[in-house]
Amino acid sequence: MNNLIENFTQADVLLIGDLMLDRFVYGGVSRLSPEGPIPVLAVDHENEMLGGAGNVLANMLALGCKCDIISVIGRDAAGDKIKSLIPKSEGLIEEANRPTILKTRFIAQNQQLLRVDRERAVPIAENTQTEILQKARTLIKKKKCLVLSDYGKGVLTIDLVRALIKLAQDNNVTVIVDPKGKDFSKYAGADIITPNKKELSEATNNAATASDKDIELAAQHLIKQHNIKSVIATRSEDGISVIGEQPPLHLTTKVREVYDVSGAGDTVVATITATLAAGGTLTQAAELANIAGGLVVAKVGTAIITQEELHTALNNTSQSSSSFIAPVLDKESALQQIQKWQADGVKVGLTNGCFDIIHYGHVNYLARARERCDKLIVALNHDTSVRILKGESRPVNDEKARATVMAALGSCDMVVLFGATKEGDDNTPCALVEVLKPDIFFKGGDYTIDQLPEGKIVLSYGGQVDIMPLYDGYSTTNIIEKSSQ
Repeated sequence: MNNLIENFTQADVLLIGDLMLDRFVYGGVSRLSPEGPIPVLAVDHENEMLGGAGNVLANMLALGCKCDIISVIGRDAAGDKIKSLIPKSEGLIEEANRPTILKTRFIAQNQQLLRVDRERAVPIAENTQTEILQKARTLIKKKKCLVLSDYGKGVLTIDLVRALIKLAQDNNVTVIVDPKGKDFSKYAGADIITPNKKELSEATNNAATASDKDIELAAQHLIKQHNIKSVIATRSEDGISVIGEQPPLHLTTKVREVYDVSGAGDTVVATITATLAAGGTLTQAAELANIAGGLVVAKVGTAIITQEELHTALNNTSQSSSSFIAPVLDKESALQQIQKWQADGVKVGLTNGCFDIIHYGHVNYLARARERCDKLIVALNHDTSVRILKGESRPVNDEKARATVMAALGSCDMVVLFGATKEGDDNTPCALVEVLKPDIFFKGGDYTIDQLPEGKIVLSYGGQVDIMPLYDGYSTTNIIEKSSQ
C-alpha cells in the first residue's frame, strides 16, 4: 500500500465542521498561592494549534492531501490565530457575536491543572448556513470526499448537514461523518460514519459495545435506521471495526505504549478519507487508519501523523511487534512531537551528522547518546548539504537510504533532515536547534562549547551541551579509501 500512500497527494477533500483553537500553557508549580490553597503556575512556554475540525485538517495536510475547510470563527484574536495557521482560509466565515472556540489547558509536571473553554455552543445564524452551502457548492465539484467533522458546537445544524449530504450525493462525492450526540438521524444517507465506542452506544439506546459482536449489532442498527452504507467504529487502543457493505472487519491496533487517545478519532477520519480519495478501498482505508490510530495514541496530547510516519509504520508491520522504526519528520512535525514529549517530562537529545555509511563508530556513539536521554533525535544532512560539505562524490548513500537505515537503529527515536540548499548558506544545525530546542545537544569530537555555534544556542535557552569522544579509526572516509584500494 505504499503506492497508495504516495497517491495521497492526488486526494482532494472538502472539510466542514466545528473549528477550534487549542492552547497549551506549560510551566512549573513549586508553591501555593498566599491568597488560597491553589497552585501557582510559573509559565514556561505556550503552544497553539488547530483543534476540532482543524485537527482533521492538520492530519489531512500532514498526509499530503489537498483539503479545503469551511467553518465559522469569531472576530477576535483566536480567530486571527486560526487564520494564520490555515494555508487557505477563504472558507472561514466570521460571526461578529460568536467567539472563536478556544480551549486553554494549563499543564505542570505532566499534570493538567485546569482547562478553560471559551465558546457559545449554539446553532450558527441562518445566513451563515446559507453562506456555507454556497461555498460548498462552489468547491464540491472538484472533490473526491466530503468530511463532516461534528463536535456539537453549532456549525453542523440538522438542516445544513442534510443539505450538504444531498449536495455530495448529487455530485457523486463520498460523505464521511465524524458524528456527535445521541441522534444520528441528521446524518441519514452518509456513506461512512465513524463513531467511537461511547458514541456508538449512546446512538443505539446505550447498546453494549464491549465485544466485536456487540459492535456489529449496534452498527447494523444504525445502518438500517439511517440508511448509512458503512460504520467504522473507532475503539481507541483496541483497534477499528468496519461494518456495512462487506463482511465485518475487526482490526487490532499494535502500539508500543498508549500515552493519550485524544485526537485519535481525527487522525483515523483523516486517514480513511485520504485513502478513499486516493482511490483505495474501504478495507485499505481501515487498515491504514488502524495503523495511524496506533501511532497517534502513542503520542502525547492532540497529535498528527505524517505521510512519512505512515510509510515507515506500514513497512514495519511485517516485523515483530517489539521492533520499531523511527519516523522521519519535517521540522514542523518534529517540533510538535518534541513539545509533547517535553510536556510529559521526557528528556530530548539531539545530534547531527551526514552518517553516509553507518559504521561501528556511529552505532556506538548513538547508543551512548541515547543512554543519556529519553528520546534521541538525529538531524541528518540532506544530499545537497552533504555535497557542500564533502564534495560532489558524496554522499555515497542518498538521503532516503541514510534516513531509513538511521531510523531502524534502536538508539534513534526520530530523524529530521536539514542543511543548506546552496553554497554559502548556513550549513550548521543552528536554525534547526533554535526551533526544536532539545534538552541536550550531543556532539562528537574534540570541540569546546565555544567552538560550536549551535552549542551557544542550546545554552541560551537553558539546555545542556554534551561533547562526546569519537571512535578513532572509524569513519566513512576511511571506509571509502579501503574499498577503492
